Amino acid sequence: MQAELAEILEEEEEARRIRRSMADWDFIEKQPPRIKEALKYYIEKGDIRTAARLAGLSLEEFRELLRRARIPVVV
Repeated sequence: MQAELAEILEEEEEARRIRRSMADWDFIEKQPPRIKEALKYYIEKGDIRTAARLAGLSLEEFRELLRRARIPVVV
């Protein structure tokens, strides 16, 4: 059980690392505060639905924003 939990946590950290490293930080920093914080939330947590809600965007609009910010959707 603990080995499974450790593996899940390791996978989440790897996904976070990938999102951080591939993100276009210049683009992100130029966004309005609400959008910028939602993008940063997604990078750290990987929760696209909550991030879209924080941004005040539909899921599809937020996915387009992720593409423009070069943030990969890592599962």
